[in-house]
Amino acid sequence: MKKNTAQNSIRPWAVGAWLLIWQGASMVMAAVYPHGGLLLASPVSALLRLGELALTAAFWRAVGGSALRIFGGFLLSCFLAVGLAALAACSRAVRELLAPLVAAVKAVPVVSFIILALVWLDGRSLPLFISALMVFPPVYLNVLAGIGAADRQLLEMARVFRVPLRRQLWGIWLPQVLPYFRTACSLALGLCWKAGAAAEVIGLPAGTIGERLYTAKVYFQTPDLFAWTAVIVAVSAVFEKAFLALVDLLARKAVS
Repeated sequence: MKKNTAQNSIRPWAVGAWLLIWQGASMVMAAVYPHGGLLLASPVSALLRLGELALTAAFWRAVGGSALRIFGGFLLSCFLAVGLAALAACSRAVRELLAPLVAAVKAVPVVSFIILALVWLDGRSLPLFISALMVFPPVYLNVLAGIGAADRQLLEMARVFRVPLRRQLWGIWLPQVLPYFRTACSLALGLCWKAGAAAEVIGLPAGTIGERLYTAKVYFQTPDLFAWTAVIVAVSAVFEKAFLALVDLLARKAVS
């Protein structure tokens, strides 16, 4: 599976340039305003605070708890979306039934779903539900498109020669659908972490990254705010790389 990384790759010099801009803006704020450090912490102070947090057990419990719920919602939604996409590809009625739901999830702001879900769910279940909800549309629509783009001549040949369903799934459907699924997951993994963190900030389940973000905001702990934000970005990137690597491995086995 070929991936175009030329336009999307992040260069170290660009990261360094933005860190310098951030540091300069923080120094200007500190010089202009009496409490400028509260408004914009420097990258150095955020990094030092992150190092302090990483030495505590509470930090790792918060990261683990948030990751378990958010990534759990992602996996749950992937299984559900793939299964319903397969049903929708076989049944026009299922496809038409799901179309308004998918359109609504795509259009309604995530904060509306978070507030509505708080009527039925407690704060600890909220991130899993919201993550799953936000992941469903891109995965469902991409897998459905991948099934629709399958080579009909290959399928007809498999039918004529009575190829077993298992071999059809592995040799025809999987190579056709996996590129679409991979694209959807690349988008959905970042989306689920954004939505899941927002759900934690509003639902405030104890011992989570979202709770720490809210506490940092309330007490103007801007180094903590940037440190926890960096944790979300880092954990999201690690999960994305690991999951997409598994998808790529499966794709290589399917075409070999």
